[in-house]
Amino acid sequence: MTQLPVDKKTQKAAAQYCRERNILIPTFGQMRDPTSVPSAIRDELSGIGLWDVHPRNLFRVTWKNEPVPSGGGFGSVNYVELPSSLTGTPARIMALVGKWFPTGAHKVGATFGCLVPELVSGRFDPLTQKAAWPSTGNFCRGGAYVAALLGCQSIAILPEGMSRERFEWLRNIAGEVIATPGSESNVKEIFDKCAELAVERDDVVIFNQFAELGNRLWHYEVTGPAMQEVAAAAAKEGAAVAGVVLSSGSGGTLGAADYLKDHLPGVRLAVAEALQCPTLLENGFGAHRIEGIGDKHIPWIHNVRNTDMVIAVDDNTVVRLLRLFNHPDGREYLIRHGAPAETVNRLDLLGISSIGNLLAAIKFARYYELTEHDVVFTVFTDSMELYGSRLDELESEGAYGTESAARDFEALQSLASDNLLELTHTERRRIHNLKYYTWIEQQGKALEELNRQWHEWREYWNVSGEAENIDARINEFNRMAGWEI
Repeated sequence: MTQLPVDKKTQKAAAQYCRERNILIPTFGQMRDPTSVPSAIRDELSGIGLWDVHPRNLFRVTWKNEPVPSGGGFGSVNYVELPSSLTGTPARIMALVGKWFPTGAHKVGATFGCLVPELVSGRFDPLTQKAAWPSTGNFCRGGAYVAALLGCQSIAILPEGMSRERFEWLRNIAGEVIATPGSESNVKEIFDKCAELAVERDDVVIFNQFAELGNRLWHYEVTGPAMQEVAAAAAKEGAAVAGVVLSSGSGGTLGAADYLKDHLPGVRLAVAEALQCPTLLENGFGAHRIEGIGDKHIPWIHNVRNTDMVIAVDDNTVVRLLRLFNHPDGREYLIRHGAPAETVNRLDLLGISSIGNLLAAIKFARYYELTEHDVVFTVFTDSMELYGSRLDELESEGAYGTESAARDFEALQSLASDNLLELTHTERRRIHNLKYYTWIEQQGKALEELNRQWHEWREYWNVSGEAENIDARINEFNRMAGWEI
């Protein structure tokens, strides 16, 4: 990615543009370790809200924001550990929490990793081009937000069936919002709209999260080290990381698991998907209700050679737990049956896909018969703050009470380790080969590169030095914009 040429003329004009807008861009290193952020920036942030459209919030693209809605500084990694009284497994299930990013979801990091390297190298012109963000949800929200902080125009592209909150928020941030047919299961329709825009408009640059290596790089360099930091604290208590369980989605967050596998021995990566659309598990298809995880294709940036297990999660269970975790009767039932009140009162940290990740992590722990000495990592991508309308829809379907809570809690406690598969070499190759139909036949990627991903996988997926090179370019760009670095 950093080997691409620099357009000096556009780079200089973009730097001047940022200077006029008082924009200073953080480095990957500062996102990993916000203590390295200049004190003057930290002072400014004390008067800025977490979701404010203010360029200083670029420095809040980190897992280490103080968990407050306004004026917060930096601290330790935001994560939560769910107790066995709730999960039904003795394994220590830990999840990084996405709520405390600007926009309430960690996808701002992935979009930063896509747009900023292009901007600081002069390959994206904020004066003449628009950044298009195709997504089933949070990626286009994050892209529109990061673009706004950088003074760039953006186009959000997402299915018409996504939650009302997403559309309402996007209309205030993105220059354009395009709703494509379908819902969570209609990723191809998003790709088709991107292809249409690419032909019709020469001012549009498509940042396709499923294919952008900058998405994976950000998670490798920022999310992976955040997990490692939490793992180091657990190691002092005698626990070791057994695995990382993440939904397939765009494939970007899987880069964090690649980081852990590179740095900690014995870590397994399990990739989750909806049982109603078992693409990795059965080459299948279908529709599901787990917003934000995508389906019916294998992301271009998914390093399948590094994947150890596939786990399918029933979206019916996800929806049931959505009510159990958020309805007053459900929470009361959980506390009455041994779950700590402190934990129960924070269950709104889990959005819909977060609940899916939790279920997959539990299934992973049960399959491998993990104990209290084992840590399983996952990510709570976003929170219920983005899904209030979904709760309203469920309420309209009927009352929820103690009997419903009891059934749903039993479903959680008795979750079986079914609909999963440990991958052999042949099964990994089967999944990898599914990329051909989406990316070679439909999207025009090079077959040679697809083969390199498989046969030269160690070299292809190696990101050594990438972040350092990008950071050097960011610092150069900031100096061109008049900042003293």
